[in-house]
Amino acid sequence: MKPTSDSTTDQAPADPAATEDVLARQPIGYWSGRAHEAVTRHLRDAMARIDVTQPQYWVLNRVNGGPAAPSREEVTAQLAPLAGGPHEISRTVDQLLHRGWLRTGTGGELHLTDAGEAARSRLRGLVTALRAEVHRGIDDEEYVAALKVLRTMIANVERAGEPQGADTP
Repeated sequence: MKPTSDSTTDQAPADPAATEDVLARQPIGYWSGRAHEAVTRHLRDAMARIDVTQPQYWVLNRVNGGPAAPSREEVTAQLAPLAGGPHEISRTVDQLLHRGWLRTGTGGELHLTDAGEAARSRLRGLVTALRAEVHRGIDDEEYVAALKVLRTMIANVERAGEPQGADTP
């Protein structure tokens, strides 16, 4: 019988060779961690071959992606959670300023230079090709279903961590 969201399954030890009939018992932390590590390593290795880092790509996209030019502080605040803290993003802004891919406006806002836009565009092509590799054999419907499952699991865990009080149903 196929397990449902209401069924309880015993947790099995993490097993990279688990067969399909026991996947429902595999720990999500193991598999989501493996996916994160593999995809991130693949992306960062490809970027390293052209002397760029993933945080540099994030900053170039953020500076390019808003209705108004952001300040260093705005970029840092938005991207710090991805990088594990504000220091990595602040250093990255400095690297991109030094490379000539960013410039600072008179009000302290950050702008892409022509070289920065060219780099962002090249990186976009690389990331698009890498995404195609990662998604090979996975159609959009399957991908959306997987993300919906992960979002639900995240919400479940976050809800479970909320304090239970008299005002909580």
